[in-house]
Amino acid sequence: MSDTLVIIPTYNEKENAEAIARAVLAACPEADVLFVDDNSPDGTGQLADQLAAAEPRVHVLHREQKQGLGRAYLAGFRWALERPTYRFIMEMDADFSHDPQAVPQLRAAAQNADLVLGSRYIGGIRVINWPLNRLILSTGAALYVRLITGMPFTDPTGGFKCFRREVLAAMNLAEIHSNGYSFQIEMTHTAWHLGFKIVESPIVFEERREGQSKMSGGIINEALWMVWKLLARCGYRRRPRVVHPQSVAAPPPAGAPAP
Repeated sequence: MSDTLVIIPTYNEKENAEAIARAVLAACPEADVLFVDDNSPDGTGQLADQLAAAEPRVHVLHREQKQGLGRAYLAGFRWALERPTYRFIMEMDADFSHDPQAVPQLRAAAQNADLVLGSRYIGGIRVINWPLNRLILSTGAALYVRLITGMPFTDPTGGFKCFRREVLAAMNLAEIHSNGYSFQIEMTHTAWHLGFKIVESPIVFEERREGQSKMSGGIINEALWMVWKLLARCGYRRRPRVVHPQSVAAPPPAGAPAP
């Protein structure tokens, strides 16, 4: 039985849905795929249903309207937490900007971490087919987040991640309010301040092959303000106070046998 769930939000991703599902399942036999479709007018949801009917490792969660990336992921997280077989819960884009071949890499890193961030920038820049202004925006945003929040991560806005289920179960998902870039920042910041162990794993990011980018000015503005809200939320502390007792980094209870 699969212990990993790869959540893929979709809105007008008909060109990519079948190919990304097949690629993920081929790369990681331990994984299931959950499409979270926001009532795509191009028929992505119906195509996903057809894929699910033919392949038991594919699942579909339909939502009535487009409410943003963050809302889609939160719906997927709740779906996953209702199913205790999933130990590793991943975020991934539908457009092949995240390489399916890296899914096992992030899952393996999560054996010794609570949250794994697929990083475009750790150890150098690995971004393909982005214009220079987009790269400057992304790297500048990462620096801005680090300076304001104190998080020591090179790519806090990235959307290719692997959570251990204990991390999501420990969060109050109802208190996660952001979307877009800021959703990724808020999720990582929340896990970090709860005291979970977070590591980065190098990935190659390639601009989407098909369809249209969902980037907008509103998404950027939300991220600019969200970091200040996060800083205030944690009492302006720029580092976690304790290690979470469910973290892989937590010391064993007194008297527990050595592993």
